[in-house]
Amino acid sequence: MTQADIAQVQLLLPFNLPPLATLLAGGVCAFLCAYLFTFGVIAFCRKVGWLDRPAERRVHKIAVPRLGGVGMFLAFVIASLLFYSPGVKSKPDEIISYWLFLVAALLIVLVHVYDDVKGLKPLPKLLAQTIAVVIMLGPGWTVTSKGTLHYVFHGVLLFGFNNPFAWYHESVITLFIHNPDITLAAIPAVLFTWFWMVGMMNTVNLIDGLDGLATGVVVITGLFITIISWTLGQQSIAILAAIFTGAVLGFLPHNWNPARIFMGDTGSQFLGLGLAVLSIMGGAKVALVLMVLGIPILDVAVVMLNRIRRGQHPLHYDKTHLHYRLMATGLSVKQICYVFYGLTILFGVMALNLSRIYKLAGIGLVGVAMVGLIIWMDYRQRQRGVHIKLDGPEPQPSGGTNLPVDHGSDENERNAPSEYEAEQVAEMRRKEVERHRVR
Repeated sequence: MTQADIAQVQLLLPFNLPPLATLLAGGVCAFLCAYLFTFGVIAFCRKVGWLDRPAERRVHKIAVPRLGGVGMFLAFVIASLLFYSPGVKSKPDEIISYWLFLVAALLIVLVHVYDDVKGLKPLPKLLAQTIAVVIMLGPGWTVTSKGTLHYVFHGVLLFGFNNPFAWYHESVITLFIHNPDITLAAIPAVLFTWFWMVGMMNTVNLIDGLDGLATGVVVITGLFITIISWTLGQQSIAILAAIFTGAVLGFLPHNWNPARIFMGDTGSQFLGLGLAVLSIMGGAKVALVLMVLGIPILDVAVVMLNRIRRGQHPLHYDKTHLHYRLMATGLSVKQICYVFYGLTILFGVMALNLSRIYKLAGIGLVGVAMVGLIIWMDYRQRQRGVHIKLDGPEPQPSGGTNLPVDHGSDENERNAPSEYEAEQVAEMRRKEVERHRVR
């Protein structure tokens, strides 16, 4: 490591640290910020009454705040502004991609805060996701030496993959283009980038069905992105990934079963966008993410295809997702999390150690594991007399239920109004008294 390398990967503070120390300090800073900020988010949500209340479609039995994504986002922004700086080996547009990510993530967070509080239909949310992808592409121009304008994408564009095949002599397999130029030939790459980012956002959102599930899976995935970035010499991206991972890990203690707060769509969409962007920056990580998140991605794909086959909307609500089916086998929420965590770690370790050609086999092995899980779940459900109904009702075993029980306070306290609601009621009563006095 040269002095130039150390100087380029440094804190935006009055003192400098070596890259590894910066990585660790950035991750710890993000962890502490997220952990502490989440207390404030919980208190604020309870005060103004922004709670996810129990319903037929919910697993939880008490009202729970659901804006945990705000704390993670703020922690990531603060820690990254302090600790992230592109290194000498970075691509020229890496710092631009970072700022574009902050803008796109801010848009996603603001839109989905509104969604978590007031509710939005799928189309406006898809529009917001698409705008975020366009921001991440960073369409713009540069001025050539001849003084003419040259239109290019300054952000992240997934237009090529590392070649896993020995018989193909190019090092990269591209989608019709070799440079991020804005041309008609770039349309397939733009569409693929859109599909990857929007798909990742919705994948994280759809696996966020149980306490700690999506949070832990994203932590493990972020950790593997950090490790592979570091081993590839992409130290500044590794630092950014460590900060992202630390911010999510700081939220996990609050989200662990029984959860004191949910990440909401605000959190799941931000985390999905973060994973999608970090997997493209620097390259060589898309295959890793496909392996590490292979089970959740396949689960979402299978569930959506089955819904379409039944003539339903792909986003139609039901409880046929893998985590709900595991619950019907008798596993607790924590045990289901351990299953997902274990599979994520297993495939992550494999992805780190497999060469390019064998990563394709590794992705195939993910499919085999998914089939094995489905066969085991069907066997367990038949043994226990549990049937998943395709139109949405919660599965109930014949001999009782093993659904999670929230360890809250007594029933009166659970149903008590928030401070904000209580103040509103008191204000209405005061006005009513004043009206009677006037009469």
